[in-house]
Amino acid sequence: MKTLLSNLCPGSICLSLVLLLAGCGDRMVDGLSAPGYPKRGQVFIDDFESDLVYAAFGGSDVKAFQVDYTTTYNASKASMRYEVPDANSPQGAYAGGAYFSKTGRDLSGFNALTFYIKATQSATIDVIGFGNDFGASSFQVAMNALPVNTNWKKVIIPIPDPAKLSGEKGLFYYSTGPINEKGYTFWVDEVQFEHVPDLGMCVGVIYNGEDRKVPTTEKGASIRIEGLQAIAGLPNGTTQVIGASPSYFMFESSDSSVATVSRQGIVQVLDSGNATITARLGSTAARGSLELSAKGTALLPTSAAPAPTLDRGNVISLYSNAYTNVPVDTWNTRWQYSTTESAFIKVDNDDVIRYFNLNFVGVEFSSSPINATPMTHFHIDVWTPDPTPSPKNIKIMLVDFGANSVYGGGDDVSHEITVSAPTLQSNKWVSLDIPLASFTGLTTRAHLAQLVLSGTVSNLFVDNVYLYKTQTGPSAPAPTPTFPPGDVISIFSDAYQNVSGTNFSPNWGQSTVVTQPSISGNATLLYTGLNYQGIQLGASQNVSSYGFLHLDYYSANASALQVFVISPGPVESAYSLPVPTGSGWKSVDIPLSAFSPVALTNVIQLKFVGNGNVYLDNILFRK
Repeated sequence: MKTLLSNLCPGSICLSLVLLLAGCGDRMVDGLSAPGYPKRGQVFIDDFESDLVYAAFGGSDVKAFQVDYTTTYNASKASMRYEVPDANSPQGAYAGGAYFSKTGRDLSGFNALTFYIKATQSATIDVIGFGNDFGASSFQVAMNALPVNTNWKKVIIPIPDPAKLSGEKGLFYYSTGPINEKGYTFWVDEVQFEHVPDLGMCVGVIYNGEDRKVPTTEKGASIRIEGLQAIAGLPNGTTQVIGASPSYFMFESSDSSVATVSRQGIVQVLDSGNATITARLGSTAARGSLELSAKGTALLPTSAAPAPTLDRGNVISLYSNAYTNVPVDTWNTRWQYSTTESAFIKVDNDDVIRYFNLNFVGVEFSSSPINATPMTHFHIDVWTPDPTPSPKNIKIMLVDFGANSVYGGGDDVSHEITVSAPTLQSNKWVSLDIPLASFTGLTTRAHLAQLVLSGTVSNLFVDNVYLYKTQTGPSAPAPTPTFPPGDVISIFSDAYQNVSGTNFSPNWGQSTVVTQPSISGNATLLYTGLNYQGIQLGASQNVSSYGFLHLDYYSANASALQVFVISPGPVESAYSLPVPTGSGWKSVDIPLSAFSPVALTNVIQLKFVGNGNVYLDNILFRK
């Protein structure tokens, strides 16, 4: 499974951060600089540095980020503005992206990333940090759940070990969603790496500082070290807990013949026996440990789960090598009375989660709840070596935290699905595609925060956990019209010169969301959640010598659709179009006589009334 960061910390795209004082642990950095990389800390002061590239994260609003020359910190020339979309926005479910250097920077002489931030309201930024380079992102760090308000404030994100950043490309990234389903705006300014005096000494943490015990595991198992954090003092005297990529730590095994641990924090059990895994951050021992006792040989799948083939634009993935995964706080909450142990393993080079001693296990992503309102299905691949005759089963529960997006408060909802034979089978990957409508108790799903797995099988392997929506839009653009240009007055079409100044989303009090998505490079008009929608022509049109109103339309879910032609008065007349359209576009030529008594010498508007989501193209009058 590949994530934007990793699933090390409670929260988001994270890797919770670390604070440190010039090298953290008095590490010497002299002579460690990679030759050729510029020692430049500026990211955005009054403008972007020339080596930067910006890329939006998948599923985000690609236009969320803009340079702002009006709202700036301390009257600077410009700032970075971020427009967080509303829930269910067709432009994207959230705002998120990364800025990375094309060549790399030597940041070993700095100890923190700093910037100023403010917003139009009190809000919480899900994650913000550096180290995401759209590649290996080995040294990614982040600050999670950053509170902001309407006043500018300075934020300090320390570097866990500056000596490791002698050729870093990932300079800044962010990801956040709406608050109570409503979007807002925030600004970031004066972004730079610098040496901040008086940062406290950092102390590393694994397993959130716990001495974790795994009393029973098997030879051949892999275990990913979790809860990597650091504790440090800020210059203002407060203590902050943040997280770090595994690459910042040095891991050690008390008995390497029993278990080894990689630089990525993956413990590999080699033989029966006992071993304790510890870590260091810099030269200082980290708090927390993993004590394991191994025996026997694990029963593992002999092949990987089927590779998903859905278009990534229709998927919200929690765990899959096929997609970019959203942040997950933990894949094992270790709630009271849970006996479940977990490990991350590879099967045919495919990442898989293994649960053993299963009674129930929580998977939590409450720090970055998922808006699954547009989704139609939940998918998971499961494999068990255990016998599965009825009544053996596994159970899948989804939990939504309601509009307040917090546990409790009276608005939480959930529903559990039971899977048993003949669907559930032993020693075979079983792909489950469960309609979200089957989770009947899940009456809201704008703030999904937990997945709970349970059942009567003791061993369960899990892969490709994601939500998806079935295709609701056309797979190809509308047919290109071939009418002679001299016989056409075009309102909306890439094939002709359109009437200039036309307003495709006049404010008539409608709830319809209007966008213009591109389908294979062809501009298309999309009405999402149509109730009614007007088109105000840039100038009145005399179409009395024309014979037809032509348009192409597509809808997979509308049950009613009418088109109106309007003249002053207003005088309007409707024509009903058959919906849904089935598998492709419908092309219609409506006689203008059907719109009597509209004055065809003075047409000023068009209007569409109906429901569902409707795609339109090639709206034109023709002879």
